Amino acid sequence: MDFKELHRAVFEGDAGRAVEFTKKAADEQIPIKDILDKGLIYPMSVVGEKFKRNDVFIPEVIISAMAMQAGLKILEPSFAACGIKPLGRVVIGTVKGDLHDIGKNIVTMMLKGAGFEIEDFGIDVSPARFVDRVKKGGIDIIAMSSLLTTSLPSMGEAINSLKSSNLRDKVKVLVGGAPVTQGFASRIGADGYASDAASAVDRAKEILGMR
Repeated sequence: MDFKELHRAVFEGDAGRAVEFTKKAADEQIPIKDILDKGLIYPMSVVGEKFKRNDVFIPEVIISAMAMQAGLKILEPSFAACGIKPLGRVVIGTVKGDLHDIGKNIVTMMLKGAGFEIEDFGIDVSPARFVDRVKKGGIDIIAMSSLLTTSLPSMGEAINSLKSSNLRDKVKVLVGGAPVTQGFASRIGADGYASDAASAVDRAKEILGMR
């Protein structure tokens, strides 16, 4: 199977066909990891690159991600038996004082599409909640989003709270959102900054030493 039909389903955002061709590949006993990497993650990475070049826009990214995730749900029950592990585990949330979630949701979809496991804390997430989750362990990255300049201080507060709790070296911190800049990310001590959803995947891999 060359996965062309599955790729087309993801590109066109056709969740029904994505499920159909994912099931077909599994029924043909194609290795689950091949279906995942070559059939689902690959076309989503193409969509991400097109998004970075402004060849596609947010609506196209969303429907492609939804189609990819529909196929992913077919495969997920087999992951453990096949020894498939996530690239990393990410806790994501819009920071305290900010109720916007569209950008965060797109980043979540892109990270899932790249093979990361996500815990989405939603909106208005306090620094203490991020810190408490790191204390429990098993997290590689905290990804924080903000759309309001008034909520930016929460990002710095979260990082300072990690430091004061002696947890800063236990997790990487990735920040992004409309008012966030590389300069701001550097000033608060974040490990990475992403200017858009597709770049978030690149930065996540980068700060975990995957590229």
